[in-house]
Amino acid sequence: MAELTYPPVIAFTRFGFRALGIRFDVTGTEHVPATGGAVLAINHLGYLDFSFAGLAVRPAGRLVRFMAKKEVFDHKISGPLMRGMKHIPVDRYGGGAQSYRAAVQALAQGEIIGVFPEATISTSYELKHFKTGAARLAMEAGVPLLPCVIWGSQRIMTKGRKRDLTRGTPVRIVVGEPFRPDPDADPVAVTAELKTRMSALLDHAIATYGGAPRSADDTWWIPARLGGTAPTLEEAEIQTAQVHAQRAARRAAEPDGNTRP
Repeated sequence: MAELTYPPVIAFTRFGFRALGIRFDVTGTEHVPATGGAVLAINHLGYLDFSFAGLAVRPAGRLVRFMAKKEVFDHKISGPLMRGMKHIPVDRYGGGAQSYRAAVQALAQGEIIGVFPEATISTSYELKHFKTGAARLAMEAGVPLLPCVIWGSQRIMTKGRKRDLTRGTPVRIVVGEPFRPDPDADPVAVTAELKTRMSALLDHAIATYGGAPRSADDTWWIPARLGGTAPTLEEAEIQTAQVHAQRAARRAAEPDGNTRP
């Protein structure tokens, strides 16, 4: 079936990237399989990571079908686009099994499925705890896991910060070697292996990043362990837990009694 929605969306986003003068440095694209299914596992730093990760597979002539929260599909503008690009909605409050089956079927049909194992943006800009979904998908579908990391996207648009559309921001994207987990392996162990590989890739991406703070105070996007002023992983987890608790309290107080987290 012809792709009617994806190509114009790609063209539009590339125009936007050029307008912003984003300086992309993408390596490892030779690891993207030319054909067949694969699970693209990506770290999550900012709201544009979907678009940036998609650039990693374009030299191979591939497209990524992302698993994304259902709320994006419910929006009157983004919803038709997401469905047109054949992304997969994930209901965070139930119905996950249906999304999982849809992803396995797409993998069997030779698609690349994009997954963020951390599930949410990491505000420490370190790798958070990984969920096992990416590993389980690859194991059940019999396809490789393809690790990918992004660095610098948090400087443009991320959680809890004003967007910064300053021209010339560098973004580093690194694709690692794929590995095919044994279908009978322990998904927890496979997930640990995936995280180890992505941690090494992220260290490499940071070490080879072509950007620096714009001022002495511009260190919020640099992890604390590297001398930046971003919260530590532990501090970020506490902040996230507090936000979730506040949201739960607000929803519990709603007239309809909605208590979803």
